Amino acid sequence: MTTAARWEHFPHQADIGVRGLGATLAEAFEQAALALTAVIIDPAEVAPKEMLRISCEAPDAELLLADWLNKLIYEMATRNMLFSRFEVQLDGNSLSAQAWGETIDVARHRPAVEVKGATYTALKVAQQPDNTWLAQCVVDV
Repeated sequence: MTTAARWEHFPHQADIGVRGLGATLAEAFEQAALALTAVIIDPAEVAPKEMLRISCEAPDAELLLADWLNKLIYEMATRNMLFSRFEVQLDGNSLSAQAWGETIDVARHRPAVEVKGATYTALKVAQQPDNTWLAQCVVDV
């Protein structure tokens, strides 16, 4: 039985949890990034017009997830962009990725919130009993 890649949110007091699930660890990281975008706006509303390369390293997969999401948050804030498509490549504890998106048009996109950062709260990266991968943490909004 194959589990389709997906993302979801989970409640956490005043903040919100983001969770990516996938057949591979890279796919789970991609889905976690989509869940991050979905905190702000429906990813389907963001056109993948521009591509940006992002890379990061961390001592382990959990810290790598937090660093990955924080790099995306930084790029969204400094470039005034939203992202809707991601391709992640992992090599040990190094990540290289491409993110596609567009400049925020507040009137058209109507962003719901601003994500301030990915936290270590509920931070978890693990292979599940069905061999799929889970990548999750809480983001500060």
